[in-house]
Amino acid sequence: MTAGNGTGAEKTGATGTRRQTEANQKLKYISLAVLVVQNASLILSIRYARTLPGERFFATTAVVVAEMLKVTTCLLLILLQKRGNLKEFLVLLYDSIFIQYLDTLKLAVPSLIYTLQNNLQYVAISNLPAATFQVTYQLKILTTAIFSVLMLRKSLSRLQWISLLLLFAGVAIVQVEQEGGRKEASVENDSQNYAKGLAAVIVSCLSSGFAGVYFEKILKGSSASVWMRNVQLGIFGSGLGLLGMWWNDGAAIGEKGFFFGYTPLVWGVIFNQAFGGLLVAVVVKYADNILKGFATSFSIIVSTVTSVYLFGFHVDLLFALGAGLVIGAVYMYSLPPGSLPSSPSSSSSSSSSSSSAGTVSSGVRNPVSGGTDSETDHFLTKNIKEKGC
Repeated sequence: MTAGNGTGAEKTGATGTRRQTEANQKLKYISLAVLVVQNASLILSIRYARTLPGERFFATTAVVVAEMLKVTTCLLLILLQKRGNLKEFLVLLYDSIFIQYLDTLKLAVPSLIYTLQNNLQYVAISNLPAATFQVTYQLKILTTAIFSVLMLRKSLSRLQWISLLLLFAGVAIVQVEQEGGRKEASVENDSQNYAKGLAAVIVSCLSSGFAGVYFEKILKGSSASVWMRNVQLGIFGSGLGLLGMWWNDGAAIGEKGFFFGYTPLVWGVIFNQAFGGLLVAVVVKYADNILKGFATSFSIIVSTVTSVYLFGFHVDLLFALGAGLVIGAVYMYSLPPGSLPSSPSSSSSSSSSSSSAGTVSSGVRNPVSGGTDSETDHFLTKNIKEKGC
């Protein structure tokens, strides 16, 4: 009977393991779909909203509104974690923001950079075709890798260095292709400035790389939750966003109003910024690094195909070659060194072995994502800020 019970327990355990594996596979596919849809839809919707005829809404106000929505959402999530206990909630906020004010002040630098980055991405998407922006914006992988090597003394595998070279070559080919059609585009739409958009996306990539690495460096060993970190970032982000809004559009906003030009489409863009990043940050816990690289690559394809139908974007052989190199480079960079894409072990180890922004090495391993809790928190926080572009 004992042997029979043991056999039954083994069968039950095997069944439970199989079901867990199937559930994890489903979650990975859901993660892939959410990542692709959010990456592509945000850029395409911003591009569409900023190229419609008529006067445009103020991008600076959109950044501020999205930031405030994210902060409000994070505060509500913290309150839910405290089971609605307002006293504990307020004590935690006071302790995290004011008592530990030095940690809060450290976030002023990345918050400033993220606010600048969010505004620059509006400028870039307003002046570049969506597909071109998607391809060129992958340079943030290169800048993050460089800053990781310089600031954190990270070491990259040979495969990653090769992928970075391919990435740079692919972006360069796309820019050469775009150079040929720039004059024609400028005649069709005088309101768009390709050089301005390109400069904006390059500065955005540089700021993204530096902010991500700096953020990791100052938050190592921090015990604050991902939601509290984003509240701390949001305090500075909202203030700096308001300052930038006043500096850049103050007079025009005073004349036309804060919500001038806001349509249902614009509100959709803002909600995508505010909540899309939060959603993706949570969902991505179930996706390994290879899947994230694949999702980024696939979103480039989706953006390109959609741009052909929505904006009349022309895809020629040179653009296809450059975009193909970038897509391949993004996927290659996400692969763990010395393993095959199809290897089961690669999925569980990739998130800790080859993160493009680097990972925090301390903490208890997370049984869902395969990484540490600190790794997960760092990635979630950075992802929330970046997806709130």
